[in-house]
Amino acid sequence: MLNWLLYISITLATFVLMEGFTWCLHRYVMHGFGWYLHKDHHQKGPGFFEKNDAYFLIFAIPSWLLIMLGVIYKQYWMICIGSGFTLYGLAYFLVHEVIIHQRIKWFTRSNNTYIRALRWAHKMHHKHLDQHEGESFGMLWVNKRYWNKVREDKKRNTKEKIAA
Repeated sequence: MLNWLLYISITLATFVLMEGFTWCLHRYVMHGFGWYLHKDHHQKGPGFFEKNDAYFLIFAIPSWLLIMLGVIYKQYWMICIGSGFTLYGLAYFLVHEVIIHQRIKWFTRSNNTYIRALRWAHKMHHKHLDQHEGESFGMLWVNKRYWNKVREDKKRNTKEKIAA
């Protein structure tokens, strides 16, 4: 039982730590030497797919290797870390591609404060079309100023509805 708790803890800790790691990757790799692949995500062209989608494969490789090697060599900590990477990748897909950019039309009209703050933060990230300027490079963690903006908007809308 103790081993399972350890393995679950490693997986969850990996998932949580991925937010900081992803922030750094986004800020310094995607907006750095990897801009060639990321540029079309900020300067959208025609078509459904983007060069930026290649990052899915690039980031999936360490997950796959850790899980595969962990299974082969019975190193369960490797499987846990690879699983944490994979779970974060799944969360990334759902949050970034489905909820924020709505490339798949599943959750298009959410009034949830977190979802709206997340979308607003990402919108502020995308207002910068070039490589070197930017803000809000994370994915799941939303800066307090975006939460405050959404709360203020909700209050204003409520007051307008009451006044009407």
